[in-house]
Amino acid sequence: MSTVALLALDGIPAHQLSTPALVLGAAARSSAEVAYDLRICAVPHTVTTAEPAPLKVTAPWGLEGIARADTVILPGHDAFLDEPPTGVLAALRDAAGRGVRIVGVGTGVFTLARAGVLDGRSATTVWRHTSELALRHPRVAVDPCGTVVVDGPFLTSAGLFGGIDLFIRLVEQDHGPLAAAETARQLVLPIAAEAGAAQDELDQAIAATAGLEPTVRWLEASLHRPLTLADIAEHARLSVRSLNRRFAAHTGQSPLQYLLRARLDRARQLLECDDITIEEIAARVGFGSSSSFRRHFKHATGATPRTYRTVRRPARGASRTVAGTVSPHLEIRNSTVEKPG
Repeated sequence: MSTVALLALDGIPAHQLSTPALVLGAAARSSAEVAYDLRICAVPHTVTTAEPAPLKVTAPWGLEGIARADTVILPGHDAFLDEPPTGVLAALRDAAGRGVRIVGVGTGVFTLARAGVLDGRSATTVWRHTSELALRHPRVAVDPCGTVVVDGPFLTSAGLFGGIDLFIRLVEQDHGPLAAAETARQLVLPIAAEAGAAQDELDQAIAATAGLEPTVRWLEASLHRPLTLADIAEHARLSVRSLNRRFAAHTGQSPLQYLLRARLDRARQLLECDDITIEEIAARVGFGSSSSFRRHFKHATGATPRTYRTVRRPARGASRTVAGTVSPHLEIRNSTVEKPG
């Protein structure tokens, strides 16, 4: 039996706390040969999950829970730019020294980088924070577009759907692609059944063994298209109602909110790395007009596209990593969503 230790720090997103159990439990149900001992560890022992629905969670294990683990998972957490609680960095370094498989989800990658265990390695994090990760940790080769990055015993993830794709990858490493595919099917079945979907919709959902991941990748490749909610639902082979529920459950966002964030993230990359005009960027990322793009971009970042480009460009030649440009960071803020027009 493989022992997996999940280290929860204060402000962990609730879905990142539950997703590993969801996936590893599904894997165990898929085959009698699959077994995981999942230890929930927390520092301190009682932590509070992130907004918008904070919960107090008391874990049975502290740092001692990762001492003999085969895999250590560090999910995202609030205050990820700050020094973590005493003993966390030493415990991570000790685990890395023992050759333990170490997994970072979303902003949890910042804490792994602070421990120094990712130096000389490739990694990724939440897409809107990749520049910040590269700036703070120049010895880490940050992949700004990676969903899951594997470098030896280290796996890092942008944290889509709580890292569900990452944990399916763990199952594949441990038990092979057939076990991973069956795990994905186990995860899809109850969701579709709960929705009361028609049998043909259920069959289509089962065929999509990676869940919503193919649709997420399609969205990211289709940002230039004038996509509607119906278009996204059709690609996912789900009803609009099921699509909305599944996106909300796994990302905390609606499909259109996710699409808008992806468009803004891609626009930010183009502003940093390309010399095309603001109008061309607006067209490439799917805004109906440059004025609409400017309005959404300023609402999300607090800066106009032109100002953002001016701030980012001076630092391009000053400090670089293999992942690309690092420079002063402007973060996309949470915002209400308007339909791009």
